[in-house]
Amino acid sequence: MFQLLHTIQSRPQLVPRWVIFSIDLSLGVVALGLAFAARFEFAPPAHELEAARRFLPLYLAIRAFSMLVFRTFAGIIRFSGSRDARRVLLALTMGTALFLLLDLAASSLGRTYPIPLSVAAIELLASSVFLIGFRISVRSIYERFQTARPTPVVIFGAGEAGIITKQAVERPSVDPMKVIAFLDDDPSKRGKRMDGAPIFAASDAARILQDYGAKRLIISIQQLTPARKAEVIDAALDAGLKVMDVPPAQRWIQGELSAGQLRDIRIEDLLGRPVIELDHTAIAQQVRGARIIVTGGAGSIGSELVMQALARGAAEVLALDIAETPLHDLGLIARTRLGQKAENLTLRIADVRDTHGLDALIAAFAPDVVYHAAAYKHVPVMEVQPEAAWQTNVMGTANVIRAAQQAKTGTFVLISTDKAVNPTSIMGASKRMAELVVRSIGEASGMHCVITRFGNVLDSNGSVIPLFRRQIEAGGPVTLTHPDVTRYFMTIPEAVQLVMEAAATSGGDDIFVFDMGQRVRIADLARRMIRLSGLVEGQDIDIHVIGLRAGEKLHEELMSGQENLLPTHHPKILRAARAEVDREAVRLTLETAAEAMAAGRWTRQDTLASFARHLPEYTPSEPEPSTT
Repeated sequence: MFQLLHTIQSRPQLVPRWVIFSIDLSLGVVALGLAFAARFEFAPPAHELEAARRFLPLYLAIRAFSMLVFRTFAGIIRFSGSRDARRVLLALTMGTALFLLLDLAASSLGRTYPIPLSVAAIELLASSVFLIGFRISVRSIYERFQTARPTPVVIFGAGEAGIITKQAVERPSVDPMKVIAFLDDDPSKRGKRMDGAPIFAASDAARILQDYGAKRLIISIQQLTPARKAEVIDAALDAGLKVMDVPPAQRWIQGELSAGQLRDIRIEDLLGRPVIELDHTAIAQQVRGARIIVTGGAGSIGSELVMQALARGAAEVLALDIAETPLHDLGLIARTRLGQKAENLTLRIADVRDTHGLDALIAAFAPDVVYHAAAYKHVPVMEVQPEAAWQTNVMGTANVIRAAQQAKTGTFVLISTDKAVNPTSIMGASKRMAELVVRSIGEASGMHCVITRFGNVLDSNGSVIPLFRRQIEAGGPVTLTHPDVTRYFMTIPEAVQLVMEAAATSGGDDIFVFDMGQRVRIADLARRMIRLSGLVEGQDIDIHVIGLRAGEKLHEELMSGQENLLPTHHPKILRAARAEVDREAVRLTLETAAEAMAAGRWTRQDTLASFARHLPEYTPSEPEPSTT
């Protein structure tokens, strides 16, 4: 029965239309017989039975004609609705009207009625009930089995969390599930049963998932290593299963797990890198009761800095951004996530290129800490507008750090990027120049200056994951710049926690580099996202290689040849032993640039010349042609 329903579901028009047409006519014949029987109190005389027999061919012809006119057989029966019922009623009414016309014609000729009027009325009612009832019955049966048939699932983890998960998912719900087996890495559990479900070795996963007809795999183990978790998920995806995860126990509602709390596996679960754990004592000491400014506060990193600072007890947080709508959205999200703590958030539209406006805002706020996250970050866009990258990423940084100095700020933090290391792009060069600005202006000023450098942030605005997601939702193709390109990745909360930890533990004048694990091939990332979406590469969606764009590297780096990485208090936070900087030359370039921009004379050539003067490691790259 279940296999039949599955077949019906997968084939919209399983039953031929002529079969539906025949069923409708047969039900009409039954209705006609019932009408004759009811008219004569279920004891019709012989001559009436003979009249019914003679009328039957004409009845079939008229009913068939009306059904063909209104195409009562054309709808998919299991999805029948009011429109289908209306078509049936119109067809039956048309046929009955023809019967009445025949009666009138016979009467005018002095002949016997082909069908008594009372029989025609009863037949119309009975046919309507039978034909519409047939459709409603098929639809009801289909929906009953569709909603009642539980989805077969397998749980990875035959322990306490596994049995709790089984009990949660098998409770009655709109999406019922039935646990058909457990998988576990512990060989001692193999061959046993838990709560009626057999336990199999995880090494048998591929065979079990296929043989048992599972549709989903639920991972219940919380302590599963990221590498092992990625292996399990990949095996399930290879078998065409949807993979779900159990949230940590502290997130269960009133200490009880419900099926609605299960979440679909996300792409960050497949990176195979352990989540970075921090002791937040130092962060709490710096942030609690502090006045904090976040430039670029509405961006991916900036908004998370705002949220974490408020959550950790900052006295007041001032979020500055040039984008009005994202800034407004930040306030709404903060009130939803943080409740009363969001009252300590102040939102202001500000441009880091506006020296006077920035000076006034920062001086009035008098911050203890400034996180400078405002920057242009898209490599292709900045490649054709180097002067815009200079004005925002370089001069904007100079404006913010000078304003922070004048306001006697205790700590200034620059959010930099791995693209600043041996830069090949305008964006990377501008961020490297921003690092030199911090070292030239901020250092030795009594203010702790911290530079944090990390790679790509998962799911940040404009990053590759939202791009791939949009392309997959649109049906493809998914575009890769190069089949071998790799990048470092970390989650937004991880990046922000490391930034705050580095700022809180630094003695000042430091460049921190975060250990982000192994590089990830972007091609592998794309293929995993396609599989997580339940699609098949080359069949449902294609991947196109478009070639590296100008300024893009094949592989990113976290330190230059002039820097050595030294350990710190945390194994994931490394400190770069910095090369010397000609501070006077950098300050002179900034003064010259400020004067030229004020006079409207700063050009693309001036920007490139400044990069060449201060960044000998900057080697512009050329775009690669597409390989497709």
